[in-house]
Amino acid sequence: MQHPEIKTGYPLSVKIVSEQPLTTNQITDMLYKHFTADKRNELAALFRAGVKKKSIAQQLGKHRTTIWREYKRGAGSNGRYYVKKSTGLAREKRVEANARFRKIENDQALRKYMIHQLRKYWSPEQISGRWNKDHQRKQIGKDAIYKYVYEKRKDLVKYLRCQKGKYRRRYGTRIRVKQREESKKRRIDQRPEIVSLRQRIGDWEGDTIIGKDKKPAILTHVERRCGLILADKLERATAQTTKQKTVKRFKRIPRDKKHTITYDNGSTFSEYEMTEEQTGLTIYFAYPYRSWERGTNENANGLLRQFFPKKSLFATITQKDIQRAVRLLNNRPRKRLNYSTPYEVFYKKGKCCSLE
Repeated sequence: MQHPEIKTGYPLSVKIVSEQPLTTNQITDMLYKHFTADKRNELAALFRAGVKKKSIAQQLGKHRTTIWREYKRGAGSNGRYYVKKSTGLAREKRVEANARFRKIENDQALRKYMIHQLRKYWSPEQISGRWNKDHQRKQIGKDAIYKYVYEKRKDLVKYLRCQKGKYRRRYGTRIRVKQREESKKRRIDQRPEIVSLRQRIGDWEGDTIIGKDKKPAILTHVERRCGLILADKLERATAQTTKQKTVKRFKRIPRDKKHTITYDNGSTFSEYEMTEEQTGLTIYFAYPYRSWERGTNENANGLLRQFFPKKSLFATITQKDIQRAVRLLNNRPRKRLNYSTPYEVFYKKGKCCSLE
């Protein structure tokens, strides 16, 4: 696309930024900022308009020697400046300059270590992890090892575990991985109707309560029909500890009272498939930002907050403290249970209890 003033034959007007001496910051900016694609296109238009290099330098905020070097890089045999040529040469120069930063090619000890361990069938992740542990100042990533093997040492590919195709970086795939994991979850609207009607004992809701110190937490499970609360202290609210506590807790529950659990979408429940396998429960998930879909659990957490307020430090809380609070709540009469307690309904103690 031609510049509008070139089309009419009139010279392109150039605004001189300043006749005053340049400041240190301006000089630094001129010297060290690389040409962008937009700047090169603008430069080409100014050259075609016949504007002098000194004026171009002032208009683009570059030093005049920078303009001259850029012109020489992109100049053709006819003396015209070509953006595509200049961009290609600049890219080649940058690749060549970065070659000295290639760690494996320039570090003989690292290269020998990597090849030796690959031949012992170590994975690139294991190699980089062990190397980084032993060499704090010379870190290397698994992606760099994969790239070196596939580009420079294809004879070592046979030692890699995955032989189906070239290794692909996972950069940019995290969103897709998350979407795939989300699509595997059973959502709350897939639960059997009997769960919504609260017609049986054995359908649970689960969540975690976080204290002021963030890391420790209380894992809660509440039975939907009778409101019985189970609670466990988590020293760290991770997916693994959550799974372990859940499995251990539900081993004590009779099989006929373990049907479903409904969780929120927190990362602490990401190992739900293992939890299902080891407990025999079917796990469902509420939709994001819909806390009312687990109203029973939210209510139970609110009752526990009476004993463990939001601003309290959970690091000082013990499992005995939690059990004491849970015992009080499970033996408190509920109006919706016709003033029977959750404990009585769950274990069928005393008189038969029914929902109002």
